[in-house]
Amino acid sequence: MTDAKAETRILIVDDDRIILDSLCEFLSVVGYQVVGVSSYDEAVAALEQSPFDLLLTDVNMPGGNGFELLHHARKRFPETVAIMMTAYGTIESAVEAIKMGAYDYLTKPIVDEELELCVERALNQQMLLRENRELRHRLDERYGLRAMVGHDYRMLKLFDMIESVAASKVTVLIQGESGTGKSMVAKVVHQQSDRADRPFIEVSCGAIPESLLESELFGHAKGAFTGAVASKVGKFKAADGGTVFLDEIATASPALQVKLLRVLQSKEFEPVGSNKTESVDVRVVLATNVDLEQEVKEGRFREDLFYRLNVITLQMPPLRDRVGDVPLLAKSFLNKFAKEQGSDIVDFEENTLKVMQQYHWPGNVRELENAVERAVVLTKGRKITTEDLPPRVREGTPQADQTIEYTSTTLKNALEIPEKKIIEAALKANDWNRQATADQLDINRTTLYKKMKRYRLEPDTVMHSV
Repeated sequence: MTDAKAETRILIVDDDRIILDSLCEFLSVVGYQVVGVSSYDEAVAALEQSPFDLLLTDVNMPGGNGFELLHHARKRFPETVAIMMTAYGTIESAVEAIKMGAYDYLTKPIVDEELELCVERALNQQMLLRENRELRHRLDERYGLRAMVGHDYRMLKLFDMIESVAASKVTVLIQGESGTGKSMVAKVVHQQSDRADRPFIEVSCGAIPESLLESELFGHAKGAFTGAVASKVGKFKAADGGTVFLDEIATASPALQVKLLRVLQSKEFEPVGSNKTESVDVRVVLATNVDLEQEVKEGRFREDLFYRLNVITLQMPPLRDRVGDVPLLAKSFLNKFAKEQGSDIVDFEENTLKVMQQYHWPGNVRELENAVERAVVLTKGRKITTEDLPPRVREGTPQADQTIEYTSTTLKNALEIPEKKIIEAALKANDWNRQATADQLDINRTTLYKKMKRYRLEPDTVMHSV
């Protein structure tokens, strides 16, 4: 505590020289660094010249009053904590000082022990506020929009959507393949909302046995089932005021889907084995790696729940569709793991990044992150080489330079073969659903139909040609 006091700077402002000298002497003896001034202008100049941890100011002084100085300090130096003092204390002025941001309000004559205790408490409060700001800064770096890397137009649209919906209370559904970053987006949505200082609770529905999932989410009463030796608070209640993130929501049983629908509509539920209705204020974010609309058509997911979820949908693009982001993501992961492991690795070799961009990345961003972490551990140089990448990444890469032979044909005719193959592959991937294929290829359905006729692409003709 002695070292902390010796580094703590206090500015005292009072136009009564005797009181000013007395306060300066006492707080200096206690161990603080103290500067004393006797007017508003001198106080402003001192604050501008160098930072202070604490401002102890009288209300009445030449050139301006203590409230004006408090306003100036709060605006220009928000980390400086303030204590007001006056010989003519009233309840009204004390309330006004606290409203304006003062930590406390002391009435003269000031008792030394009272002043010392007040200063210590004010500085402890300041330390807590500073730690809270630093924590928020670290959370923003990890889960804020800055933590999301990408300059692909799909990601930029996603960032805009997140900023638009984060402040609302609307339910958000995040769709995308495994490893695309759905959990990260859920955390960002929470961190960007006004619930950021409240709980964020994540539940992987697919990782919990169906028989226990309802109890996990909504809690249970004592004796509700074998082994329930005590009552348990569920995740929804624990997240009251915050956000619940339900991953792999498509795995929820029909009975649980009914209960979820009610929670989303009324924010009410009953714990397992209880007749008591619980109410919660939670924001629900859900994620899935399957097509929920198709699940509805096949009778595996409730239609009313789907439409209740499908208000705001954030679609996570697979990494193979935004290969331009691979270098950005790879370098971001490199900086992260190099720092964690105290490594002096600084970059990738140029050809290494090209190889990484040519790989298909079925595991998406998660697979890329794991590959970079492995490379950081294994590399012996200051730059990561192709040999440091996992074999599947190296071996799954097509040749970078392929010779194309010209066969005396027009460009239009030359492009027909790859176009036919792309359309055929897209049709197969979408089970020959023309609308879904057209949407995926970003062309209208009529154009797709004409190209199918041109290339004779029908399920029967393709099967017979095999």
